[in-house]
Order: sequence, then structure tokens, then C-alpha cells
Amino acid sequence: MAPISIQTVLISESVDPRCKAILEENGIRVTEKQNMKKDELMAEIKNYDGLVVRSATKVTADIINAADNLKIIGRAGTGVDNVDVDAATKKGIIVMNTPSGNTISAAELTCALLMSLSRNVPQAAMSMKQGNWDRKKFMGAELYGKVLGIVGLGRIGKEVASRMQSFGMKTIGYDPITPPEVTASWGVEQMSLEQLWPQCDYITVHTPLMPSTVGLLSDETFARCKKGVKVVNCARGGIIDEEALLRALESGQCGGAGLDVFVEEPPKNRALVDHPNVISCPHLGASTKEAQARCGEDIALQIVDMVQGKKLVGAVNAQVLASTFSQESHQLIKLGEAVGAVLQSCSASNKPCSQVEITTQGDCMKSSTGYMTSSVLVGLLNHGSGCCPNLVNVLSLSLRNLESR
Repeated sequence: MAPISIQTVLISESVDPRCKAILEENGIRVTEKQNMKKDELMAEIKNYDGLVVRSATKVTADIINAADNLKIIGRAGTGVDNVDVDAATKKGIIVMNTPSGNTISAAELTCALLMSLSRNVPQAAMSMKQGNWDRKKFMGAELYGKVLGIVGLGRIGKEVASRMQSFGMKTIGYDPITPPEVTASWGVEQMSLEQLWPQCDYITVHTPLMPSTVGLLSDETFARCKKGVKVVNCARGGIIDEEALLRALESGQCGGAGLDVFVEEPPKNRALVDHPNVISCPHLGASTKEAQARCGEDIALQIVDMVQGKKLVGAVNAQVLASTFSQESHQLIKLGEAVGAVLQSCSASNKPCSQVEITTQGDCMKSSTGYMTSSVLVGLLNHGSGCCPNLVNVLSLSLRNLESR
């Protein structure tokens, strides 16, 4: 892959100082401007090759389309739901996160909320501060022997499982990607959601926020659960339907909730926060000194590695680029673009291409098929298409430019 030139980076939130230091040590100019409104960010972003955010900056399509020079959006954290990834992809901008930076911190907070729910620790502490001594009011239950359902068995789900197993909890779970034999090696029995809901004494969610996970815990789901089930969400607001949760708390179907995240942050509707059986935090999952240092350092090092042509880590919309960091790949990409350009010139005078089939042969080409396909399309679309194709955006551009003809 041709080196991506990143000369200027804007950091729009409070990111660990190591992020700026690492970027500057590697010749990248860094500007830090926090708390910008959307219009201010749209005006400012025109001057930068890179943008580094945490979770507060909403990188919308409007901001992305105003970013004439932007080549990378780096998220110092795990989820990228505050970035319009589709808009970035269409513009050929790499979106990168730090997949493992806040894993331990998020897992530890999840465990803290599970323990707090079982023993009413925050409520008891507050009662003591008010001068009370209510031993009977805060009767709890042991975690030992209880069933914990973990929905989402990625890095954080795995760490939660190992910690709660040490309390003697039985861990079961669901994940559409991680194979059951892998999670079995961590002591987590996988099953369908239909099988999982009725068995759980506690449920914790660790999935991304996407259409398939919005309202994963709903009125219908709660109805399938044990009466008094306790739930924790340290992932993203909206995975648990907030109105359904409130109804389940009021009816007693849900015995308590530990919430670190909300659909609206900070939440204007305080019904859940104020409920006596809810323990809530202001989105503290990644708020440890260690996680912030790790995420800030990781995103800077990942950007530097990419710029220096060493490797690509954490790209959520440009996986095809991961195998383009070798001299052989550079030559093959040039070849692919040349083939595409020849194809374009051959078809220009006749009917434009409506379909392109790209075939590679030989074992040595197996790992090259993805970027070879994209590079041929770059060459094909590079002339007269009115767009600026690259390996990130060319598949989406080709669908619009070829199939629409």
C-alpha cells in the first residue's frame, strides 16, 4: 500500500497526553481543541489529515463531508457508534478504534455493578451517610451458585466471565461470532438467547450497538426471564430498552439494574436513575487512568504504524488494507490499478461496464485477492467517473458507478 501521509491531527476531546506526545515524536503536528460545537468542528476539520476522538464527539456525515483532507478518524476506545462509518467509508476515510484499550476497566466496572446489585452497597452507603442503620432493609443475596448470562463474548465478556467464575457463578452466554468451543475453554457454555433468558439470575450485555442489538432486552425478553432477574449494561445505551426496563422494575420482573450507559447522555428522563433498585454511573466504563493511558497510546501508535507502512491495526472499515503492508503487495496493487485502467480505456468507447469479474490463481495470490479486486476497481473508476476511488471506498463506489448504469 502506498504510504498514507498524515501531517496534521486534531484531537477534539480530552485524550491522554501520551497520544499527542507519540504523534509529535513522529513528526505529526497536533492541535487539541475540546468542546467544539458541530459548526465549529465542521469549519476546523478542513485543515487536518487525521481526527482523534473519544465518545463525546459525534462525527456525523456533515462533518465527514466537510473534511476535505481527512484520511483517518481514530477513536481512542472500543465502540465507534459516535462515528458515521458508512459516510467515512464512502469518502475513503479509514475509521480506527483501539479494540483492547479499555477491556479490563469495563470488565472490572461490570463486576463491581454485579456485586453492588447483589449486596445493595451504594444504597447502604448512602443510607449510612444520612445517619441511618438499616440492616434489614439491605438484605442481599450471594453470587455463589447463581447463573450469569453474558450476551456478547468478546474481549470484555471473556474477562467478566473469568472474574465472576471466581465467585462461584455459573457462566452461560451467547455470541453470534465467537465459536462455542472457544468460549467453552473459558468456562462459558454457549446457547441461543431463547435458551439463555429463563436460566439467568443475572444478565450482563457486552455487544456493540447496532440494529440487531437495539432493544435486545425488551418487554418480550424480560417476560422470558426469571422473576427478579438483575441486569447490567456497561456497553451502550439502548441495548436494554429503557422503558421496558422501567416497567420490569416496577412489576418486580426485574429485581435490579446496574447502568453505566444510557440512550441519552446525560439522561434527561431521570425515572431509571431515580429508581431505588437502579445503581447508575455516568458512563465510567473506560474512566480509569490505566484505560485512558492505554487508549491514548494505542491510537497514536496505530496511526504511526500505518503512516510508516508497518501494519494496520484496529481499522473497522478497511480490513482489506491489513494485508497491503509488504513490498510484494505494493507491486500487485500497481498491477491491479493498471489492469483496471486498461479495462476502462477498452470499454470507454463502447458500453460502460455493468459487471466486472476479477479472478486470481495460484496459492501465492490467496492472501492478495481482496486488495487485488479493490485495486482493479480503483484503476477502472479513476478516470472519468467523477469520484476519487481508493482501497477503502472503491467497493461502495463501484456499486454506485457500475451497477447503476
